Amino acid sequence: MSQALGHGENGGLPLKTNDDVLIALGSNLTSSAGSPADTLNMALIALKEKGAVIRCRSPIYRTPAFPAGAGPDFANAAARLALPGPPEEVLAVLHGIEADLGRVRRARWGERMIDLDLIAIGDLLLPDLHTHARWRQLELSQQMAEAPEELVLPHPRLQDRAFVLVPLADVAPDWRHPALNRTVTEMLEALPQADRDSVVVMQ
Repeated sequence: MSQALGHGENGGLPLKTNDDVLIALGSNLTSSAGSPADTLNMALIALKEKGAVIRCRSPIYRTPAFPAGAGPDFANAAARLALPGPPEEVLAVLHGIEADLGRVRRARWGERMIDLDLIAIGDLLLPDLHTHARWRQLELSQQMAEAPEELVLPHPRLQDRAFVLVPLADVAPDWRHPALNRTVTEMLEALPQADRDSVVVMQ
């Protein structure tokens, strides 16, 4: 954690800044901001308006919908940023921006105007190693049917998804997963070549 920014409501103590927040962005529907790529760019502008400092961002990639056949291709990107507040407040900021851009939460992994996933905050592991392992090892059918009721960090499926790891490698190649002890580069290299090749730069 870095030095504080501003003052919170906890007895006047300053809010700590998370100086290594990793997020994944995705969209495959037109929104009020425009095309999926336009929507990702607008989400980053909204993050800055909410107090985030964008340290770096990836290009925007075109990726096939997941699972296969779930809808139009996605625009995907990643960003590395600093944002004040505890992890739950960071997640609430992301969900608020999603709502502002028109996202309505329906089916998991369906078509969507905007998806802002909190991938990791530094080397933070939540809620604990055992619970994290359970969510990380779920079969695909269970992943589609179940969602955790508490925040799980790092994102339990990031190591399986080229559409997350390819853009993440642009902004945080050396970030190391605290449970798997592998860097983003190492996790990406472990994926099938076909998965990596399916993620293509748009802009």
